[in-house]
Amino acid sequence: MARSALKIGILIPRSGPAGIWAPSCEASALLAACEINAAGGIRGREVELVLRDTGASDRSAVEAALAIVDLDAVDCIVAMVPSSARQPIRNATRGRIPFLYTPQFEGAENDPGIITIGETAEELLKPGIDWLASEKRASRFFLLGNDYLWPQRSMAEARRLIGDGGGHVVGEMEVPFGLEDHDLVLSRIRRSKPHVVLSWLLGHEAILFNRAFAASGLAAGILRFSTAIDETILYGIGADCTENLYVSSAYFSNLRSRNNDAFLEKYHQQFGTSPAPPNAFGESLYEGVHCLSGLAEAAESLRSSDIVRKLGRSAQKRTARGFETDVATGNRHPIHIAAVDGFDFRVIANR
Repeated sequence: MARSALKIGILIPRSGPAGIWAPSCEASALLAACEINAAGGIRGREVELVLRDTGASDRSAVEAALAIVDLDAVDCIVAMVPSSARQPIRNATRGRIPFLYTPQFEGAENDPGIITIGETAEELLKPGIDWLASEKRASRFFLLGNDYLWPQRSMAEARRLIGDGGGHVVGEMEVPFGLEDHDLVLSRIRRSKPHVVLSWLLGHEAILFNRAFAASGLAAGILRFSTAIDETILYGIGADCTENLYVSSAYFSNLRSRNNDAFLEKYHQQFGTSPAPPNAFGESLYEGVHCLSGLAEAAESLRSSDIVRKLGRSAQKRTARGFETDVATGNRHPIHIAAVDGFDFRVIANR
């Protein structure tokens, strides 16, 4: 008698600011599942992905999480959702099944029922702030973010790191989702005379701001730095609006390594020559599904408590990140600092 499929619930937004990443998230998760099934599945069970749209709010994310657990009867959840939805999803599902959270986040997640595998604000910010101070002699920073958990806590971490390095925060501002008129923001930046604008704007919000910033003429004299601009957002911003723009990330699609070369080869074999652009947020689902596989195999169980204990103590068979081919589940990868050159990320430092 054939064993039943192992259902992995994939939670991603198809709308709202983060909906811009949905196509690459779906593709990356599907590729990971195909690779796992080709190797025999997870504990001998074929993997079946069940996708649910978390929408544009925390409430809709909770509704999707409840549906995927109660109606779809998934065995575990892998999610790429905004940070503000992470704990509500955990509270709603009450730890009944394993929950992996894949994208970069603010850090300091202490809930044992949530497995976070993305880079923390400190991991992404410290190399960038140090590089800006040493290579660009930057000491005056303006902090800008959307008004929710990830930017708020990341801005607090940035204030600490900037102060430790002898720099100064000369201005900061939180803005709501959907802001289209950036005149007030740009006016405050202009008056503050920063060397750098550090921003935490989610998905489509980053596109709108960076276009307005370039149109204002500020880009020639003020640097921009972000941990959350990737290939998808860059195409939206446009090549003419990226002057003096810098990014730190654990993944850029143009990085050459055995891991990424293998990932991209199979990604294009699976989805053709013009698929959804690979990027850090979408690719995090590839990491998450493979991480879950490694944890479940090592734990010989799908109980959340058993799986959590194997994080960092089990092998993850595939990754697109870093340069080491043998990695542990939840492994930390090098952080790359890149200058934006048109539609390309030109890596200028590895930390």
